[in-house]
Amino acid sequence: MSAQAVRSVLVLGGTSDIGTAIAAALVRRGATEILLAGRDRSRLNEAAHTLQSSSVSVTCIDFEATRTDQHRSVIQQAVERVGDLDVVIVAVGVLADETGLDADPTAIAEVVTVNMGATMGVLTAAASRLRDQGHGTLVVLSSVAGFLVRSDNPIYGASKAGLDAYALALDELLRPSGARVLVVRPGFVRTSMTAGMADRPMATTAPSVADAVVSAMDRDARIVWAPRLVGLVMPAIRMLPQRIRGPLLRRSMARNDDPANLKSSNE
Repeated sequence: MSAQAVRSVLVLGGTSDIGTAIAAALVRRGATEILLAGRDRSRLNEAAHTLQSSSVSVTCIDFEATRTDQHRSVIQQAVERVGDLDVVIVAVGVLADETGLDADPTAIAEVVTVNMGATMGVLTAAASRLRDQGHGTLVVLSSVAGFLVRSDNPIYGASKAGLDAYALALDELLRPSGARVLVVRPGFVRTSMTAGMADRPMATTAPSVADAVVSAMDRDARIVWAPRLVGLVMPAIRMLPQRIRGPLLRRSMARNDDPANLKSSNE
């Protein structure tokens, strides 16, 4: 299904800057039914206000990703409101206080629980629905950090690596049904989640990521990099020997490491 044919969109992580930007891009292409599912009702309402118009209906649904009992029920609620789901955007994730070998095991477990366990659970529920209806696109926000796990953010990167691999496996399972998965691998994106952090090379914005996603949907792609240059550079860097790759990444990925700047948020 191309972006032009999309009517209904469910955003899981409905306060996500990237998720709502993708929804907005799909509205510009003709989507008329938007559902935002998340845990912060006031922020959901704010996001809904930016998307709502005379021709677009926006519904907010209470949803906590770590509540596994809500994974199937949130999909069912969405279906009861709008019928078939043309696009489901999974934009759930948290950053970590990356303190290297001194990282708190409890904090590590919390990040992995959200970015892998909870997200994989809701992915499975959404994929099951798209399989049964025989069409639809499951858009999964992964990360460049999951493609190449670096020593400066190993917790976040490793959790995204697991999510990325699972999403691609789901795509193989879904394709025969007529549904599909699109894995989104952004580089550093300027959002509320990364506010206060220093820009990285090839930094981008949520609307730019959204435009790349819509274009990838039209091409029936499985993976989209944003910006596109990241998809050319990172695979080449990953092929370098570790003794070269490590110092190169440490020099080029300079960042503000103040833990106070690392937020628990949607993507």
